[in-house]
Order: sequence, then C-alpha cells, then structure tokens
Amino acid sequence: MAAMKGKVRVVERLKIKIGEAKNLPGRNHGSVNQRDVYCALSLDQEEIFRTETIEKTLSPFFSEDFQFEVPRRFRYLSVYIYDRDRHLKQDKVIGKVAVKREELHSYHSKDNWFPILPVDADSEVQGKAHIDVKFEAVIKGNSNLEHHNSRLIVRLIECNELTLKNGACDPFATVTVKYSNGKQESKKAKVKKKTSSPHFDETFTFELPSVRGQNHDREWQYRVSDACADVDWSELIISLWHDSAGMSDKIFLGEVRIPLGGVQQQNHAATNAWYFLQPRSLLHRPTSKQTQSPASARSHSNSLGSLRLNIQYTADHVFSSHVYNSLRELLLQSVNAEPVTSSAAYILGAIIPSKEDTAQPLVKLFLHHAQLAPIINNLARWEISKVTDPNTIFRGNTLVSKMMDEAMKLVGLHYLHNTLRPTLDLVFQEHKPCEIDPSRVEDPSQIQSNLLNLKDYVEKIFTAITNSAIRCPTLMCQLFHNLKEVATTYFPENKEVRYSVISGFIFLRFFAPAILGPKLFDLTSEQIDSQTKRTLTLISKTIQSLGNLVSSPSLQKEYKKDYKEEYMACVFDSVYTESRVLAVRQFLEIISATSNPTQRNLDTPVVLKEGVMIKRAQGRKRFGRKNFKQRYFRLTTQDLTYSKNKGKEPLCCIPLDQILAVEKLQEDSFKKNYMFQIVQPERALYIQANNCVEEKEWIDILTKICQTNANRLSSYHPSAYINGHWLCCRAQIECAPGCSEVSTSVDATLQMNLDPDRELQRIHSLVISNLDRLEGLVAACGGTNLISNFMVEDVHSFCTTLKQLQDTIFNLEQEHRTYLRSVARETKYGSKQAPIGDDNYLLLAARVGRLDNNHFRQTHTLPMWPVQ
Repeated sequence: MAAMKGKVRVVERLKIKIGEAKNLPGRNHGSVNQRDVYCALSLDQEEIFRTETIEKTLSPFFSEDFQFEVPRRFRYLSVYIYDRDRHLKQDKVIGKVAVKREELHSYHSKDNWFPILPVDADSEVQGKAHIDVKFEAVIKGNSNLEHHNSRLIVRLIECNELTLKNGACDPFATVTVKYSNGKQESKKAKVKKKTSSPHFDETFTFELPSVRGQNHDREWQYRVSDACADVDWSELIISLWHDSAGMSDKIFLGEVRIPLGGVQQQNHAATNAWYFLQPRSLLHRPTSKQTQSPASARSHSNSLGSLRLNIQYTADHVFSSHVYNSLRELLLQSVNAEPVTSSAAYILGAIIPSKEDTAQPLVKLFLHHAQLAPIINNLARWEISKVTDPNTIFRGNTLVSKMMDEAMKLVGLHYLHNTLRPTLDLVFQEHKPCEIDPSRVEDPSQIQSNLLNLKDYVEKIFTAITNSAIRCPTLMCQLFHNLKEVATTYFPENKEVRYSVISGFIFLRFFAPAILGPKLFDLTSEQIDSQTKRTLTLISKTIQSLGNLVSSPSLQKEYKKDYKEEYMACVFDSVYTESRVLAVRQFLEIISATSNPTQRNLDTPVVLKEGVMIKRAQGRKRFGRKNFKQRYFRLTTQDLTYSKNKGKEPLCCIPLDQILAVEKLQEDSFKKNYMFQIVQPERALYIQANNCVEEKEWIDILTKICQTNANRLSSYHPSAYINGHWLCCRAQIECAPGCSEVSTSVDATLQMNLDPDRELQRIHSLVISNLDRLEGLVAACGGTNLISNFMVEDVHSFCTTLKQLQDTIFNLEQEHRTYLRSVARETKYGSKQAPIGDDNYLLLAARVGRLDNNHFRQTHTLPMWPVQ
C-alpha cells in the first residue's frame, strides 16, 4: 500500500508460498483420498489469488507462489482451504489460516506449519465504524426542586470497508443498550443499498427504563452511575448486518461493544471515535447455532489438519529523495570501486544472507541510473577470475547471478511473453497428454503418441526461442556480451565457454523457469490442471537440455547421466542434432553481439494483460443493471479490446494513443467497488475489476503505456456523469474540464516500474534486519578471518567503505526514529487512521516508548528493533 503522510510513503509487499497441507479430514467418517482441494489467498475477506485444485487427496501439495504490492490497509492475511464439490454449485470450506498484519514479520521468510482453524460466519468480519456517544441530563419540573435522569445519545455516522457477502453489501445496523438489570433495548438503522462504506448519520436516544415518567428529588451530579439507584447503564452494542434478499436470516458483518457503566464512563462521558468491527465471541452468539466452547474449538481445529506457508512481508517507510543522497552516492560509487570487493554493493552481498533480497533493489537502483551493465560486469569479472573450472561459472546462487536473474525479469519480461506465449496458449487450449514416464501411464501403447505431442511442443518453443534473437532487449544483449568477453578472456582455450556462460542464463534461468511456472511470469492467469502442469515440467526439462547442447561433449555426457529417468535420456537423444546445436549457437551469438541491436518495431502485437471484468460505457441513459456486462478484456502493445468471450471477435477496440487518462472511479458513482475509468476523446469507459489487486494492476499498466501520449489529460472527473451532471463537481456540461488532477506515475517506461527511493529504503531495511552481521564485519576489520571468510582483496579500502555504510545507515535510522515519534504524537487513538482496537497503533506506541528509553548510538552501534 502506498499511503502518504506528509512526505513519507508506506510501501507494503507480500510474497507467500502456499506449500502443502496435511492430515485434512475426510468428507465422511473413515474416508480417505476423497477431497479435491484448493486454497484461496485473501486480504481480510477479499479473495486475491487461488491455487490449482489437487484432486483425491487429504495431503495436497501445492507449491505455488504469489507476490504483490498491497494496495490497501488490511487486518488479516488469510488462506482458506476449500473442497471442490463437482455436484454442488458452491464449494465447501474446510478451514482457514489467518495471520494478523502486525504478526506477519515474526514469520518472515521461514517455512511455518499453521493449524487449520474452523471458519465461522460470526468471525468473518472486517471494516470500521464511526460512532459518537454522549450523555445528557434530563431535567423534569420547573421549580427549585428538579427532577432529572440520564439520557444516552448514540450517533452512528458511517462505516468503512465492510465485508462483501457473495459480492454484495446492503448494510444496516442495530443499536442495542444493555442495562444492569439484565434488560436491553434495541433500535435499527435504515438499510443502505449496494455499498460497503455506508453513510448512516442516524441518531438514537435511550433513557434508563426504571425512571421514565418518575420524579426523583435529589441534587443532580453528572455521574452516570448515580442516575438511578436500582438500574444503571451496562453496555452499548452496535451490530452491522447485511440485508440479504431471499434469505430467511440477516448476515452478520461485525460489531462494536462499548462499556457504559463504572469508572470508565464517569471519566469519558462523551466519545466520538472510530472503532474496528469485532467478531462475535462464543458467549454472545445466538444459542440456535451449535457453537463450541473454546476447549472444543481447539480440539476441532486440531482435527482439520495443518498448512505449510512461507510468508515474506515488508513494510517500508519511504522518505523524500534527498534523505537517501548519501546512501545513493555510496552505492553508485561501486561502479568505479577498485577492487570491487571494497564496493558497497559487494559488502551488501556479504551482510544480507539472501542474495535474491539483495539483488532486487540493487538491480532497480543501478538500472534507474543507467549503471546496471557496468556493476554486473565488474562483479562478474571478479567472480570469474576466482573460478578454475569454466563449467562451474555462475552455477551457484551468488550475488551477480541473482542480479542477472532480476535484470532479465525486469528488462526481458515482454520479450519473454512475445516468445513463449503463443505455444503456451496452445498447450493450455489443446490439453494434449505428453506423459512419457512408464510408471505414470496406464496404457503403455500411449507413450509413443505422447512423445510425439511432447516433441511437437518442444519444437515449437525451440523454434520460437532461436528465431527471437533479433527481438532480445538491448540491455540484455549488452549484459550477455560483457559476460562472454570476460569468460573468453579468462578461459581463451575453451571454445564452448563463450556459449555456455550465456546459455546458463537465457535457457536455464530465463526460459525454462518461465515454462515451468508461467503464472510467476504473468504468462497466464488461469488455473493449471495437473496434466498440463506435468506437460510444462517435461517441456521445461527438455528446453534445459537444448540449452546445454553448446557445452563441451564431455559435459553433455554428464548431463545425460544426471537424468535419473531413462525416459528423459531418450528425449535428450532425440533432440540432440547438429542442426539444433547450430541453431543454439547462432542464437547465442546474435544476442551477445559486439554491436548493440537497433530498436525494432514488432510485426505482431504483444499481449500484456488479459482477463474477465465488467464494463459500463459512458451513455446518456440513466444508470441501470442492463448497462453493466461481463466482457473479456485484452491489452496489447497496440490497443485495448474487449469481447464477449476469450477468442471471440472484439466488440470494441481502443487504440492506445486514444487513451487520455486512466483513473479510479469513486464508489458513489455506481455504488460498486474496484471501478476505474478509461477516458477517451468522446467518452469514458467504466470498468469494474474483480478485486483491489487486479484493479491496481490494470490501472498501473494502462497508465504506464499511455502516459507518453501527446494528448494525455492533466485533469479528470473522479466521479461519473449521471442525470445531467458530474457527481464530483456538479458541473452540468458533459464536456466540462476535469475537476481533479490526474495521477502521476513514477515510471515512464513500459518494461519496468522503477522507484529508486523505494529501493534505497528497501536496502536500509535489509541492513537493519541484519545489523548483527554488519557489526560483526566492523569488529573483524583488520583480522585475518575477514579476508578468508569474505575474500577481501584490500582490507583498508574494504573497512573504509564498511564504515561509510555504517554511518549512512545510522543517519537514516535516526530519520526513521524521528518520524515514528512524530507519528505517535500526531496519531490519535480512535481516529480513522488508528481505530479503537487497532493493535498496530498500540505496537507503535510501545515501540516509541522503547526508543525514548534507549539512546540510539552511544558506542557507534545500532540496537536491533523490528522495522516491518
């Protein structure tokens, strides 16, 4: 989520691997292997991703990764486990794993087994409510003797981000007051249709029941507990419900419970605050439902099995660019550092254990400053200089190999799509069997036809790859050229190293992984069944073999021996031909040529994104359901189209140069979430995405590819034109200029989303998380262990850079501490930003308290504390 507070952005990222589940209960008592299981990843109750379905098992193995930037605030990251029922329309939920946002950092980058807990509709809540509560004195009589009572006035102002039930939300509220004598009184707010953020603004008045119509002759003091000797206020309950048409019972959305009696109310007689909605506890749920005691609930949860997850959650506070000047300059000096082992980039690789975590921000930073090729060249030159066997170059997960991986993903993603997508789409559509493992095939006579299917797909992909050299991005060509030059310099007698050093990246670490996991590379958004997944595995293995054709003959024999499966060795024999060896070498020569390829226009458009959404055109008729229709959208490098279904003729085609702006649409326009608008010269197209992540992805990619349009708007209308006026500014002329400035994008290129300040902050957070390793290096400066452990060539320059890095990190940390203190001072508990019940606010207050009691650096060391 990119939220702004002053000049500070909060950027949250989530990467989660759903590994496997075990010990799931059978559908019936004693049954086994009777479930078809899939998982749904959700932010609160909003589904974001789904895994594929694993059939006929109680211990499904998923091994699927999902990663995204979090577009909004959330309270829980949840994974729901479902049993797909082919006979019923609705799948059955088995249970869930839910982790609070503030607890995510404690599971960071570790495999954890979570117990699967039961799902109860009374506990599935999200959102917050704005409530005003106050007491007034009721004075009766007009003489010196006054008769009075205490009156409670409750104003329900609004709610925000309520749970959607089956894609809809028609909320209403009940306001209940409980009295000390056990009685209660309830009142109901009006139903608000089609909104998850209703504005109620309704006031409800309550009086103590035992004193209504009675006179009490005693001196009044403003104290609630003295208002009546026998009856007192006890508790206020505001419950939110979904008015579900056609169902016999309303659906619970959440509640707020506010104590009214005792010392708390004496001291806080009036309260105007935001509250997080809470689930109903077991004690307060309807007796008609078969609820469990906490003990039985724990027992039941154990019987639902467990789920293995690996969660990576980061939350970075990104400051203004000038705050990072020192860190930026220190890192960019790495390009000219001699030796490279004394550079800040190399030192980061020594401090941060995960080379992938280090490589991602470094690549984006150097790419933004047009220094990526030089820094990778320097690091690669040093690494290759230490290798004695050319066959082992870049075979490990070193910093430079991970930087190459990240560079290829950033720079070559659309090249990858253009090359692989046609054949992969064919694999998904044809669904031909390709299994050649005799132990997996029921009818051995099918193996030969399956092998022909596999060879056909492999040939199509191989041809697409070897014919794609002319479209390989310029920067990738430069990187490959540099690697080839360095490798041939250090191993001039080895004739194959000029090819193997490149094929190890382009085939083994670029094309093959994309074939194996197409969803990770945005090559498909559809679920992949088990047969197709197996087909992709076999194709990926074969493509890796083809990439090794340019290795030395002795190494090719080793590769063949490495195949534990005889059937794959047969495939290797069938694809090993001189013509294919020549094709691979020609391909590698072209993409690593000395002169950079010129910029080329593609003959065919590249598909960037596609999927099903709901659209409504900007018409003159009054809004009605008939104007909203589901369509299949397809975005390419040339235009945006939509059709009735995938593969059908487009009903509408919008050239990219005709898109003037792409912006969110306010909910008040059509009472729908996740809507955005595509503004064109004559009209606007209104589109509803399926969830907040999909909405952001479409807006981001459309904005990036259209922001260089010459006729791009500078202002727009954030709401729709309905009933003769714009809802946002009330202007009656349909062609009236926009009333709000269009959003600005950080990146002006299609291929990548670069935000150097964000990457510098990521680096700072990574160093802070590994501060003990930084301090260990500082302590080791000057010792022989430093040289042996980290292959340092010049200890003096290494320690100088290390000290500069430590000072820079220290100064940045001071900025963060100052910011956290200011946030704690300015944020009011009970505000919309920190509702009552928000554990994050309480954790912030506790952290600031620790900061105030801890002098940051007295001995030039940094105390460890969580930053995520």
